[in-house]
Parts: sequence; C-alpha cells; structure tokens
Amino acid sequence: MLALLASIVVPLVAAGLRSVLWALAGIAGLALAAVGVWWTLAHTGVLRALGAALSVAAPVAVLALYATFGMLGPALLSLGLWLLAVTAARTVLAPGHTAATQQAFVEAPRTPWILMNPRSGGGKVDRFHLVEKARTAGCRVALLDADQHQDVTELARQAVAEGADLLAVAGGDGTQALVAEVAAHHDVPFVVIPAGTRNHFALDLGLDRDDPAAALEALTDGVELRVDLGYAADRVFVNNASFGMYASVVTDPAYRDAKTRTTLRTLPGLLTGEDAPRLRTRADRTHVDGLQALLVSNNPYGRAVDAARPGRRERLDSGLLGVVCVRVANTAQAARIVRGPRSGQLIRLNAGEVVVESDTGTLAVGIDGEHVVLPSPVVCRSAPGALRVRVPRRRPGTPRASGAAPDWPRVVRLALGR
Repeated sequence: MLALLASIVVPLVAAGLRSVLWALAGIAGLALAAVGVWWTLAHTGVLRALGAALSVAAPVAVLALYATFGMLGPALLSLGLWLLAVTAARTVLAPGHTAATQQAFVEAPRTPWILMNPRSGGGKVDRFHLVEKARTAGCRVALLDADQHQDVTELARQAVAEGADLLAVAGGDGTQALVAEVAAHHDVPFVVIPAGTRNHFALDLGLDRDDPAAALEALTDGVELRVDLGYAADRVFVNNASFGMYASVVTDPAYRDAKTRTTLRTLPGLLTGEDAPRLRTRADRTHVDGLQALLVSNNPYGRAVDAARPGRRERLDSGLLGVVCVRVANTAQAARIVRGPRSGQLIRLNAGEVVVESDTGTLAVGIDGEHVVLPSPVVCRSAPGALRVRVPRRRPGTPRASGAAPDWPRVVRLALGR
C-alpha cells in the first residue's frame, strides 16, 4: 500500500496537478502504439510500414517529451513503485509455496515404458543421453522413427497390453497428450520427460526443463499427482486448444521453418480479409461472439496469456477450463486494448464446458501446438483428476498463485490489520 501511495505522490510532487496531463500523455502514447501494432499485423504495404513506425515512434516520443520537461525520472520511479506494489500485493495474497495439487508417495514401477522422440527440442534425447539413462533406470524404450509415420496412441496401447505399468514420454506436449490419454484410459501412471521445445506441461508440474534426465527420478523416488485432462471434441490436450488466428497460422506448411515471416504474411487476411475467422463461444452460461482468437486451457492460466506464450497455471486439478478471448476488429478497438480487461477486447473466463463454433462446417484447432480440423461446433470439457502423473519428490517447484490482478480491497484490509 505504501508503494502504491508513493507511485501517486511522486508525480504529484514533481509536477502538481499537471501530472494528470502527463499521465494522459503516456496513455495516449500507449494507445497510438497499439494502433501501430494493429496496422502492422492487419495490413500490408504502406499501412504496415506506417504502423511499424508508429508503434516505435509513439512511446519514444512520450519518453522524449518526459525527458525534455524533466518528468522522465519521476515517471520511471512512479512506474517502478507501481510494479513493486502489484508484485507485493500478489505475493501477500498467495497461499504459499505448497502446491495445491494433492500428492501421494508411491512404489517404483516394475515394467515402465517410455516413448522418445529424437527430433524433439532440437535433439534433447541424444544431447542428454536419455535412452541410456532410461534403460539404466529399468525402462523399456521405444524410439520414434523420423523416416516413417508411427501411430503414437497405438504404440502406447500395445505397451499396456504387453504389461507396462507406467507410461512415459520424452518429447513435445502434443506427443505427451496422446500417450496421456492412453494412460488415463487404462489408469496407469504417466511420467513427463521435458525433452520438447517449450515443455509447458512440465513447467506447470514443477519439473526442471533444463535437465530432462532429472525427471527419471520419478521412477525411483517419486510422488503421484491426480491432474485434469482437457478434451476438444474427442481430442485430449494437457495444455490448451487454440482457435482462430493462431490455429489458422500453424496450418501453413511454411510455419515450422519461418514462424515470424509466415505469421506476418498470413495475419492481414485473418484479421481483416475474407479469411478472417469469426468465432462464437459459450462458456457455461456466458455467450461471447465476434471473436478472432480463442484459447481454451486445461485449468486457468494465472496471468494474461497469448497462444505463443501462455504463461503458467497455478494448479492442474481445479476441474475448470480457462478461456481467453480476443476481439480486435478495427483501429479503435486496438487503441482501447491498452485499458486491459476493461476494454472488452480481451475477455477471460473460467468454465466447466466451452462450446466453440463458427459459420463454417469445420474449425482449425491447435491442440498442444498440433494442427487438427474438427467439425463445428467443438465442445471442450475438463476431465477432473483423470490422469495419474508421477513426478520426482524433489523438483524445482510449482507456481505460486498470483492471479491476473491483485484483490486490492483485501490488500487494504490486510494492511489495516482487519
């Protein structure tokens, strides 16, 4: 509360009531930058060039204006104090370092089976000698062959039929989701080896993504968690299912090798052209339409997210889906997005069931980063506690609850000792 108060006092002391005008100038600069980003993404040619220039020039002009009139220092100090206030508020409201997910100590498996993708994560399987370490730990290892198509789900089912009492995956989140579905169906434990590129599921389980081999300790010194699975129609996801712009971009064959170039080339048509997706959703009893992008996550994320960098989830056993909707159709809405959730352009919801539909017969969906096409409408649901996950007893830790925004009334009550 002291930091929040100081962030207001500093500009008042420096400029008196004129500080209100300086704050409005800063907000205007952010709005113009948002417009510039919109033009850059939604248009081509001259407008794209102007947008790129505006997105840089607007904040630079505000900083130069502040510096000219001696307000740069107070403005930066005020911003720093405000960030300190928000961080402190989130910290004091967090329940603590203990993970919310219940965990139980378990015996080591007798016949563990692990599927490894040598291509994942730029070759982490070979770089960290995971095959040798897994076999030393008593695992039967199945390697995916890059030269031929293999049915991951069928391989996992066959392993269970042959007596495997634990399934594990060293690969990306998409491969993990396929094997996790089999593990949940047969009620056998599942182990995540973070050998993919992003490893979002491993991050939220508290695993060490810099040392994939450390996850093998779950076999000999592990605890078991019951976590939820998400479903988009009949497809399982451990992280999220994305609809709209992002899902459409990843369908382009050039996306894998040139992500930024492909995104900039295809976004104008997806935002303002004839190919622009217009989605509708029903999250429990809440209806939202006119959407260009939608992210449905297996448990809500703890802060503002986008499809490429979805942040972290505070827990994996809430039994809820997180929903993030994006609705920016014109320049005015792009400017308003600087107001955050109050703008109406970024909508966050939690729900047990989410229905996504469009005017077309099918929907492109990115399920844990893998592109699929599903019949519209797509019903997303949570399967609470469906998956038994084994993790090492000693691991870096799970995220602390932080929330998208602090509960300021509660912070005030705590500060006043009430």
